[in-house]
Amino acid sequence: MSVDQYKKEVGMMNLERLIKERESIEQVVFPIPDKELLTRFEQLYTGAVNDVLREFCLLNQALPNRILPLREYQTVAGFAFTVKSAPNTLIKGEMELRTQMLDAMHEDAFVIWETSRDEQATSWGGVMTATAKGKGVKAACIDGGIRDTHQILEAAFPVFYKYRSSNGSLGRCLISHYQTVLQVDTVTVRPGDVVLGDVDGVLVVPRNIAYPVLLRAEEIKENEKKIFTWVQAGETAQEITEKGGYF
Repeated sequence: MSVDQYKKEVGMMNLERLIKERESIEQVVFPIPDKELLTRFEQLYTGAVNDVLREFCLLNQALPNRILPLREYQTVAGFAFTVKSAPNTLIKGEMELRTQMLDAMHEDAFVIWETSRDEQATSWGGVMTATAKGKGVKAACIDGGIRDTHQILEAAFPVFYKYRSSNGSLGRCLISHYQTVLQVDTVTVRPGDVVLGDVDGVLVVPRNIAYPVLLRAEEIKENEKKIFTWVQAGETAQEITEKGGYF
């Protein structure tokens, strides 16, 4: 084998590994029903789950703090349904791909929409909200703009967003992909990951560890009940720490 052939084959093998690492989508089946998993996550809050992810050495699972809840939501949990768009003046093909994307949305989805730093268009509005809610989608997180805010509020559908504007999307941006792996700043989001949103923002739990993360977070929740009891009883921080408490 020549040096050039060797380099070519090694390069191809390395590329295949990279593709597998960056584009693979977990197919993990949970030991409990999906709906039970989501319901139990909804009894928790993003802070506790984030602390557990730290125990798993995952420190970059919270979506950027520029993304805010439209209301002070209690925890909502769903499975990531990913969408990617980008600023573009072209219109042809936009409605067709958007229709396909909406048809693909499924019950218990948590839409994560990455807009390639779009600052002009809105990707989510009243009709999108009504459509998603009718399909049993749990929530939507738009790293970009929303509009028809009064309609979203009336629908009582959880939305997380970056900005509001009356600008529509047509002629300003194009959807390029859906149900693909996304990178939102430091956070990798894969279709089927567990996504939690509450008043403190949006958190992504990789699907392959979602069940053990759930069990550990439930344990932390029970531990915190004890800690609050000790605090209310007037025990000192030192006493609480010595009993295994934390702050």
